Amino acid sequence: MRAWGGDQVTEAVASGVELLRTVTDRDWTGVKAGRLDWSCRQTAEHMAGDLIAYAGQLAGRAQTAYVPFEFGFEEGTDQAGVLDVIETTGALLTATVRTTPPRVRAFHPYPFRSANREGFAAMGIAEVLLHTHDIAEGLGVPYEPPAELCESVLTRIFPHVRPGPEPWPTLLWATGRGELPGRAPVTAWRWNNNLVLPTGRLTLEGLTPAAAADLVAGGDGGFVWLGDAPFEGTRDVAAGLLKAYEGGVHRPEFGAFVLVRREDGRAVGSLNLHGMPDEEGRAEIGYDLVEPARGHGYATEALTVLADRTLAHEDVHLLYAAVEEANTPSQGVLTRAGFVRADVAAEPLLEDASLRLYTRRG
Repeated sequence: MRAWGGDQVTEAVASGVELLRTVTDRDWTGVKAGRLDWSCRQTAEHMAGDLIAYAGQLAGRAQTAYVPFEFGFEEGTDQAGVLDVIETTGALLTATVRTTPPRVRAFHPYPFRSANREGFAAMGIAEVLLHTHDIAEGLGVPYEPPAELCESVLTRIFPHVRPGPEPWPTLLWATGRGELPGRAPVTAWRWNNNLVLPTGRLTLEGLTPAAAADLVAGGDGGFVWLGDAPFEGTRDVAAGLLKAYEGGVHRPEFGAFVLVRREDGRAVGSLNLHGMPDEEGRAEIGYDLVEPARGHGYATEALTVLADRTLAHEDVHLLYAAVEEANTPSQGVLTRAGFVRADVAAEPLLEDASLRLYTRRG
């Protein structure tokens, strides 16, 4: 998966600034920006402020809060100068994204209190596209950004939003700025950076639809894999995640995670929940490791952490995993993670009689 983020921030800023330079002779102070309460001028200042704030968070590796600095235009800055500032702050975010290692994360509150370089890039792009739209709508000029940019944002920070016929109207709808046939209006929204769970030796990184699509296509999903490629089961998991995303039923906390080794940043396997719990509070869990990573306790370590977190949800009462009768190593992983061989009453959960069921209750 090629590096994503820097070039796309540049493209988004260029798209917005190109349009807004055609209306610098208009009144931006006395005109509201679309459906916002801000004026067009305030919206432009907010856009530039977010770009530099995201660059600051990522460059400073902030971990617990926003970096406490203020941003504003110099007195007397005209509309052309405002756009110069947006281009400059966009360039700062671009440079920061390009020079930040892929596994680095910094503080952002929504929803899991951190984001990686792709997350900050996607949030910056969303700010530019959406607020350019707001200003353009207020000033009565049409704006439509590149569809690929919109799709990239949706697949990285809107994994809970079912794709629509076209990405730009879907992004507008998802942020309360438009309508989509057959869908209720959105009145409150948040974007959704991927969930990351630390263990002693690993980091469990939530798989985004964008990364899943790359894995399904034969790519690396943005990870450096021990042994140079993921286990085939990981690609199957990615395909399942994509199917859930396209159906609008993907929920990141009940999705898939890639196991990344802290010592060298190499991915060693995947761990996944097969969707939301059923009506009885049961959810299925599965895992795999690349062959060179087996026998080191990684699967047990990861499974224990994810099982603990998942069973802490009020609507989850039981986790279960299906294992081949002959797969004694996998049975050992489950046992060490607190699972027990299920009784006969639980066997109807299995579709394949050759499998054996292990469960763990909350």
